[in-house]
Formats: sequence, C-alpha cells, structure tokens
Amino acid sequence: MRETVTQSGDHHVALPEENPALPEDAGPGDRMARRAVIASTIGSAIEWYDFYLYSTASAVLLGPLFFPQHSSATATLAAFATYAAGFVARPVGGAIIGHFGDRIGRKAMLVLTLVTMGAATFLVGLLPTYEQAGLWAPVLLVTLRVVQGIGIGGEWGGGVLITTEHAPSHRRGLFSSFPAAGFPIGLAASTGMISLITLMPEDALLSWGWRLPFLASAILVLVGVVVRLGVAESPEFVREHARGTLAKAPIADVLRERPGQAIRGALAALGLAMIVSTYSVYLLAYGSTRPEARTELLNGLMIGAVLEALLLPVFGMLSDRFGRRRIILFGYTVCALVVLPAPHWMTSGNSVLSGLTFALALGVGHAAVYGGFAAFLVELFPTRQRYSALALTYQLGATIASFGPLVAGALADGERTATPGIYLLLGTLLVSGMAVATTRPAPRPLRRQKT
Repeated sequence: MRETVTQSGDHHVALPEENPALPEDAGPGDRMARRAVIASTIGSAIEWYDFYLYSTASAVLLGPLFFPQHSSATATLAAFATYAAGFVARPVGGAIIGHFGDRIGRKAMLVLTLVTMGAATFLVGLLPTYEQAGLWAPVLLVTLRVVQGIGIGGEWGGGVLITTEHAPSHRRGLFSSFPAAGFPIGLAASTGMISLITLMPEDALLSWGWRLPFLASAILVLVGVVVRLGVAESPEFVREHARGTLAKAPIADVLRERPGQAIRGALAALGLAMIVSTYSVYLLAYGSTRPEARTELLNGLMIGAVLEALLLPVFGMLSDRFGRRRIILFGYTVCALVVLPAPHWMTSGNSVLSGLTFALALGVGHAAVYGGFAAFLVELFPTRQRYSALALTYQLGATIASFGPLVAGALADGERTATPGIYLLLGTLLVSGMAVATTRPAPRPLRRQKT
C-alpha cells in the first residue's frame, strides 16, 4: 500500500486495482524502463512515418496519380477521403488490438501493429496508378489505407502504455512524452522524404519517384521489430495477470463503468487530432495551390515537427509539475490563436512566416497538448482496461477529426478559401477544451512515501 501526496496537498491511498505501485527501482535510471522508452519511441516514429507519409503525399501528389478523371479540386477531395479512410479503420484496429493488449499483453500487440503498418506502406509503393489499372488503383489504395488504420489504431495506446507503465507514477508525463515524440519525428521524416523527391523532374516523380518513400518503410520496420522484441512486458500488466483480475471484455467494461471518462477522453483527442488535420493536411493543401510554395510549406512543416519533438519532453515534465489540464488547455489556446493569421502567412511567399506558422502551431501548441495527453488518459482508467480505453478514446477522436479536411473542403465548394477550416478548428478546440477543463484530474504523486 502506498500513500501519495497530490499537488493540492490531499492524501490519497492507491488501490491495488486502480493504480498498483510500481517497483521502487522502476525510475528513469532503470535499464528496462529506458529500453521501453527507446523501443516505444523508435517504433512509434516508424509507424507515424508510415501513416503520415500518405497524409503528406495526399496533399501534394496522390490526387492526380489515383484520381485523375476528376477536376483538380475534386481530385484533392478524393485524396482527402482516402486519407480519412485510414482513420475510420483506427477505432476498429484499436478495439481489436486493445482487447488482446488487455488480455494477453502489450508487447505482442506492439510488434503486430508495427508489422501490419510496414507491410501496408510497402505495398502502397508497389501499387499501379489509375493510368495503369483504372478503378482498381484507388480501390487498392483505399484497402491498404484501411490496413494502415487498423495498425495505427492499436499502436498509439500500446506504445505510450508500455512506457508509462514502466515509469514511476510521478513521472508519467515525462516518460509518455517520448513515444509521443514519435509522431513529430515520423511526420518530419515523411515530410522530408516527400520534400526531397519533389525536387525530382516532374516526369520521373510521377512515374516512379513517388514510390521510393513507401518502399523504404521495409527497412525501418525491420529495425523497429528488432528493438521492440528486446522490451519486457509492462510490470503493471504482469501484476494484473498474476492476480487473475484481467477483464474479459475490457471495452464493454469501460463503457459500462466509466462512460464519462471515455466521452471526455474522446473529445479531448478530437481537439488534439483536429490540430494535425487542419495544419498538416487542410492548410498545407490550401497553401500548395501555388506550385512554387510547395517546397516552402513542406520545409515549414518539418521545422514545426522537429521543434515539437524537442519540446514534447519539456511539456511532459511541465504536466507532471503543474497538471495535465493546464498544459493541454494552453496548447489548445495557442493553436486557436495561430490559425487566424495562418492562411495569410502560408500564402504570403515569406518562408519565415510559413515556418513560424508550423513552429507555433505544432512546435508549441500541439506539443503542449500532446506532451501531457497520454498520461492524462492513462490516469483515467485502471490497468485492466487501459489499452482498450486508450484505443477507444484516442482513435474515436482522431477518426472524427480526420474528416475535417474533407468537410472544410466541401464547405468551400470549390472556392479558394480557408475560412471553413478555421471555423471548424476553433469550434472543435472550444468543445475539446471544455471536456478537458471539466475532467476530474487523477491524483499524481509528487514523490513516493512509504507507509
């Protein structure tokens, strides 16, 4: 039994089922804890590279390759719809993989999700285009995008979970921020690859050059699998398994026992994901309507992603010190303020303003939200439900957000305007902020005290 002191000064005795005490040596200096952080971060970066490789490519390349029979605006909408298809599959993947993650363990599922994502991404690089295969080309593309969605649906929860459950509970924000950094690392790597190949001659790019980033995924996945196989199972899951208290139907238990936490978690995730959909897909496509601005915007996106990777641990530590809600709400506010001048900055032709847009929105705003977000969700649910609960809440919010570019583009009705996307993001962040602000924070120990 362990007594903790919360930041409000209240005393809290952790119940074995809700928040089992970690071993005293399970801190940052623990070898296995460090290995879990490294393996989760590397694997997460590879998976997000795979997933957002398509997202970036859909904004600047894939429309004319797979949907050329439409007008330019309609082709972009079709590419956005395929982008959203991957997100629709994410709750399905999260439910399936989360169930087995809570039943048989986190580690096996993390290896499975990595292989699934890698295989789907590699096969995208082998697909025939519309010119070569007609309607089969977009059908196969959507199918593989759905497989990607299933893989990433189980990846996020497992990646942050095995790291967080290896961490001391008073440093969950810091520990979980490292696998979260896999997102901006993967986004920067995928954007860098697309930016690099767009320097190729147009004919070569559209005939074979676009395939290279997808095919390169096979090497990355092999590295990630080897690293993840060396990580021990989560100590919290091992203890739950030893007690014989694993949930038989964890998702059903979440919905029955903690519906309020699940709804608030999903709404919080909606805001988190809508930031990415708006800035890295919708506004990127809006600014890329000028061909000469494409490289400039991709470089700005990379700057924002790299800055986010660097600042995520900082915001993770701040969430441990000042609370998850304050840091998350700060991030929502930054992203809401930046979106107002963002369309002008991104089309100004000024590379400094383009870079500043992504640096503030992703590097600061999204980093603040994401830095404490995983620990925020982990602390809402007990060990026996966590994998399924994280998959359900995060992937549901992310799926709804994925339709943001499609809805905003449809509301624009062919006009070159960013106004629908701005209003959509502002409304979403308001709802998400209310959900976070009304969530009862879980007790987080500032230090361990033996009783």
